[in-house]
Amino acid sequence: MAESIKKNDEFKTVYQNGKSYANKYLVMYILKNDMEKNRLGISVSKKVGNSVVRHRIARLLRESFRLNDGKFHSGWDIVVVARMNAKGKNYADIESAFLHLCKLHGIYVK
Repeated sequence: MAESIKKNDEFKTVYQNGKSYANKYLVMYILKNDMEKNRLGISVSKKVGNSVVRHRIARLLRESFRLNDGKFHSGWDIVVVARMNAKGKNYADIESAFLHLCKLHGIYVK
């Protein structure tokens, strides 16, 4: 199982030093880490919706990452920020947006 990015300082480091790409539903920041594994951080603002909505989006993102984990280059800190448009989207939409950003960053191997 992949580790999570939980500390505010870790999020800040990825935001400030990482590279970002965005699409309609998500913004993804990535930064090389000195580990053998990828770490995922998920941020869903209160602007997106209430806690039920925010947690659902976070679960969909975590599941997208988990199911495709073997297809990524390792050694990255990945922070995904959900946009307002992600509210109410199904798993296929969220996974598609997530993988699209991974491909843009060049961390998706297949």
